[in-house]
Amino acid sequence: MKGIFYNVFQEGSQVNQIICAFLICIPIYGYGNCIGWMSPMTLLLQSEKSPKGVPLTDNEISWMASLPYLICVPGTYLVAWLGDRYGRKNALLFMSAINAIIWTLKLCSMNIWVFIVARILVGIVMAGSCVTCPTYIKEISDDNIRGALGCWGALFFTTGSLSAYIIGDLLSYEVILIVFLAVPLLHFVIFLIMPESPSYLIKKDKDQEAIKALVWLRCRKSTDALIQEEINTIKKEQKNDEGKGKILLKNILTDKILFRAFQISLVAALARELCGAVPVLNFAGDIFSLASDVTGLVLSPNQQAMVLGVVQLCGATMASGIVERCGRRPLLFITCIVSGVSMCVLATWFLLNETNIPVPAWIPVLTLCVCIFCDAAGLMPISVVIAGETFSFKYRGTVLATTMAIASVADFFQLLFFKPLSKSVGIYAAFYFFGAMCLITALYVIFVVPETRNRQLEEIYYDLRTKKEKRELVKQTNGATC
Repeated sequence: MKGIFYNVFQEGSQVNQIICAFLICIPIYGYGNCIGWMSPMTLLLQSEKSPKGVPLTDNEISWMASLPYLICVPGTYLVAWLGDRYGRKNALLFMSAINAIIWTLKLCSMNIWVFIVARILVGIVMAGSCVTCPTYIKEISDDNIRGALGCWGALFFTTGSLSAYIIGDLLSYEVILIVFLAVPLLHFVIFLIMPESPSYLIKKDKDQEAIKALVWLRCRKSTDALIQEEINTIKKEQKNDEGKGKILLKNILTDKILFRAFQISLVAALARELCGAVPVLNFAGDIFSLASDVTGLVLSPNQQAMVLGVVQLCGATMASGIVERCGRRPLLFITCIVSGVSMCVLATWFLLNETNIPVPAWIPVLTLCVCIFCDAAGLMPISVVIAGETFSFKYRGTVLATTMAIASVADFFQLLFFKPLSKSVGIYAAFYFFGAMCLITALYVIFVVPETRNRQLEEIYYDLRTKKEKRELVKQTNGATC
């Protein structure tokens, strides 16, 4: 497969990789549509003008909003298994098919159980967005752009959410569903011509197909030495995993280096969930309301969502633009520090406000926006990029699935207990906790997390060894040489 673009671009061009990564991220855009759809539609479906005829209850809306996060936990393992068994490409096409079914169900019926089923399917798309897409992008990208392309997940998700907020304010209920249905249908047809992951093809002993895929992705000839070098690198990486047990999680937990890499991936994933971004988004309405008392600027809930969507989009855009220049560690460290300080400032504002000390009303809005910006600029995309870069093909899907499942459980309990605990111990205590988590994560990044930018797996794993293990490795290497 030389591809329809092969003769258009100069040899060695990375344009085909960018095109493929763009198409890989379209299901993430669709996932953003699904999440963003709830903001304007909640207002409509609970109003007297509800297209259902009868307004939905708070309980029904709560189930619709929370189900994707619950279903995402088993869903991560489903999509990881699909990607490992049937290929990344087929797993991605499955995501688009599910996305199309979601909007079709909503078009066909206004029954609450149809809505519930549709939201359950959103959990599958959510899982694929966090597991299949970053894995696929990592496996088709050159080392020097894989970080930038890996950050596109956050960029496409925020773009999808923001477009849902905007379209939800402009179009009718049925037209919105038709527009969102067209996206996965068009994507499914176009993506059929894209190549499969070369790593997957080699794992299935389809070397010639892997070479054809790399020829198109790298815009090079099949006789190019760089193509064969990359094939050999992939084979070497997969050969290193041969002979290990089939229970992947057991392998990870019993191997020292793999377990250290897993710890880093898990901490990065949990840092994103415990940075305060999730409850801040849920508390945003109250914060905007407090600020409006002083500024006089009153925004509707959907307009508030648009403001936060723009902030997220700016953060995600910055991440994809600078991650290859500054590296993963510095970006993660800086966003953790800034987010931690903003959470502590917000906590202090609430503490002073409770004691009736006059404080500027713009402070909570500013700190809210800073937290959301840092989440989109570093914590959200970098956690996924690091997980993809610190594991081989054999473990990549399982690790992303496991860290995502644990993070989803953390989200579930966080949202469940946030408001009750805030009322019992004070909202300021909750935000001091989030600030502390961010600052502790920043220290963890400095002392534990290795830089993964433009590095092979062997180099990253060498950094994960202790000084004693490094000395023993040198002795073994010297002994083998002698």
